Amino acid sequence: MGNVTDLLVETIAQRVAALLKPALEQRDMRPRLLTLEQAGIYLGRTTEAVRSLHRSDAFPVVRADTRVMLDVEDLDRWIEQNKV
Repeated sequence: MGNVTDLLVETIAQRVAALLKPALEQRDMRPRLLTLEQAGIYLGRTTEAVRSLHRSDAFPVVRADTRVMLDVEDLDRWIEQNKV
């Protein structure tokens, strides 16, 4: 009886894994905070352009020790506000 139960449990586990795999692969795993360099890539701008936007208070920053980080949500909001 143990072998039948083990086989049933294994079959169910494989089926559940197969069903969950696409959802797990689509899960957004990007970081929320970006460096100025990463923000430049995200926005399609140079690091200097992002630094200039930061200095002009285009979006708030998060200070982590001595590093300046930008929140993706703030970048997305800035993009939406600057659409014409």
